[in-house]
Amino acid sequence: MQKKIYALLFAALTQTAVLGQSGTGGSYPDTPFVQEYAIINSRPLQDLSTQSLASNQTGNVQILESTQLLRPEAGQFQVWGTLATDQSYLPMSAKKIRAIDSYQGELVYLDDKAIFSNAWAGSLFLKHQLPSAHRFEGGDQFDFLLSDGKQLQYVGSGIDETITLPAPQEVVDIQYDPAQKKFWVMSQEKVYQFDPISHKLQEELSGKGLKSLAYFSPKNQLVLGSDKGYFTYDIQSKNQSPLYTEIPWTDILVVETNGDEIWFGTSKGAFVLLPNGEINYYYLERWLPGEAVFDIAFGEHEIYLLTDQGLATIARKEMTLAEKAEFFDEYTRKNHLRHGFNASLELTEPGKIGSGKLDDSDNDGLWTSMYLASQGFRYAQTKDPEALSQIRQSLLAMERLFTINPVAGFPSRSFERSGYIEKLADPERWQHAPDPEWDWKSTTSSDEAIGHMFVYGVLAELVEDEWVKNKSIELMDTMMSHIVAHDMYLYDFDGKPTLWGKWNPDYVNNFPVQVGDRKLNSSNIISMLQTAYHFTGKEKYKEKAVELMEDHGYLENLMRPMKIIGEAGDGSDSYSQMLSEAWNHSDDEMYFLGYWGLYRYALDPELKTKFKETILDHWEAERPEKDGLWNIITAVVQPEKFDLEESIWFLQKHPIDLINWNVQNSHRKDIQNVETNFRRQTTSQVLSPSETKIARHNANRFNLDGTGNGRSAYSPGDIWLLPYWMGRYLGAIE
Repeated sequence: MQKKIYALLFAALTQTAVLGQSGTGGSYPDTPFVQEYAIINSRPLQDLSTQSLASNQTGNVQILESTQLLRPEAGQFQVWGTLATDQSYLPMSAKKIRAIDSYQGELVYLDDKAIFSNAWAGSLFLKHQLPSAHRFEGGDQFDFLLSDGKQLQYVGSGIDETITLPAPQEVVDIQYDPAQKKFWVMSQEKVYQFDPISHKLQEELSGKGLKSLAYFSPKNQLVLGSDKGYFTYDIQSKNQSPLYTEIPWTDILVVETNGDEIWFGTSKGAFVLLPNGEINYYYLERWLPGEAVFDIAFGEHEIYLLTDQGLATIARKEMTLAEKAEFFDEYTRKNHLRHGFNASLELTEPGKIGSGKLDDSDNDGLWTSMYLASQGFRYAQTKDPEALSQIRQSLLAMERLFTINPVAGFPSRSFERSGYIEKLADPERWQHAPDPEWDWKSTTSSDEAIGHMFVYGVLAELVEDEWVKNKSIELMDTMMSHIVAHDMYLYDFDGKPTLWGKWNPDYVNNFPVQVGDRKLNSSNIISMLQTAYHFTGKEKYKEKAVELMEDHGYLENLMRPMKIIGEAGDGSDSYSQMLSEAWNHSDDEMYFLGYWGLYRYALDPELKTKFKETILDHWEAERPEKDGLWNIITAVVQPEKFDLEESIWFLQKHPIDLINWNVQNSHRKDIQNVETNFRRQTTSQVLSPSETKIARHNANRFNLDGTGNGRSAYSPGDIWLLPYWMGRYLGAIE
């Protein structure tokens, strides 16, 4: 099975990503899109230029450092390789190679004596008279223009002519133009055209701080990169565009074109300008081993980016969302299941999944409930026995959260074999279980509780398996009986309520109306009670829900518009002020998981209409984040309008590398910052998931920077598989 999944991942086809149909509702036909990921080969490099990297038509890649040729070795997805000396041709080690390039699909070299290649049976060997030459470019007929910076020499069959560039100009780039059949020669301030027929060098345009140029055939333009941005030059009309500076970074080191795409290497990463005007940005270790990109080359389905710390291969593979889900389903089972829990990995070697240790978490129950729900939706849609098997395994883990501790009806946060408390997260929260082989984690919170009720409702309703249904109903009844019996609190081993497991009116209504916890806790507990009543039929749950809504204002609390939620104010208690300093994005996760039971299992049609109103009010506030899960959950209540395209964008753009690498975007010149605000939205538009830190749905998607150092990896079980499989079940994704 593993080989099958990786075969899907590495299947070779490429095209521009496709978003869903127009409009904000309906369904998306699962058409192929391009998934990108990086393969890194790391090694510190020196003396790099825009002619230090080349690839040939068979996929061989070479890097030139000083006069030594290197090649990638052992790099794989999520396993960094290195760069090794290329010994393919023994005589090459004696050559004083100054530049390499790809010409007609083959590797070509410039040394102190000649331009030559090992292709074409070694017949290409053109001597030159510029022993310090370090730049060259090929024409149509095995003719080449080379330069040592001050002089140009044009060589070919029977051709040998030297031209001196006007002082004080110095050549920084040469490009051949196949449409005009001429060469373009760039200095830091001028661009010249060299005619290989007349052998004349003519000044064509000027600029400042010029560093690289490329010919862009779809528009018959030159693209010129500088230290302040880039501009274009229309060859036919001779019109020069203004300088483009609204790009991720303006200090451009190299420009290359690849079909209808324009690629830029800068001192802070690389970016590509796509035909639809979008920009994809590649920066730091998810994509690159180093910051500055000195050269760019292209394979059939790959882009090679050369940095001073090694080579990045951006692989592009065509897949559907279904194939991405198949990859993530297997990847989760292989790497992220601890005793059936959906777990993160702590990596002993940065970026290396194989070095990972499965971590316990404060929220093992929550993250597992989200993964388990994804498998419930998967089974409901596909009847795949593999999904049912995983449901049973993870549901056993959820059940044991209740049985491993001595408190009736209380769900532990987590459990682990005894003897390791001091090595686990938050050791002060761990307790010894009655079974001496095990320890369990206390202080269970409200976000754990809503996760439990969400997944039990999903499984009880959708999974046609007697044991799964009965066990889900048993567990929801067990927990809710505890909460109702303890006056709407979760009581821990010490006989006291946990810090966050509180839904009692004395606690909830003590908050000012603008404090989010008042609305959130009311919304969550009504959802939980409705779910328990729907599946158990026990009147105590319905009676308590009605009591809270009618006698204690919980309906008014949960219906309160999101625009009212804000800071508590100076007159409020310090606890309320602390809870309302800024918007808590973990609250969003609790709200939306609760919306499944709030709307789907509403006590009557009138309440269902009201609940729809408050859910849509919340969704409107969340729309700028383009979170796939919030949108898909909204499809439960409003299938005709739930931002389908943004949902597909989230699923397609989300990286398959979920390692917690460092990311940085706050330096970018193409983002529009907004004033500091309560919701902590930093920019006018949210960035692509491929460019931001790996985050669960409880994070702020407007966070621009993040540190992780490649030392951990999140599971796709809750991040990606839940919105995908829920979308499949709801018919949003075909």
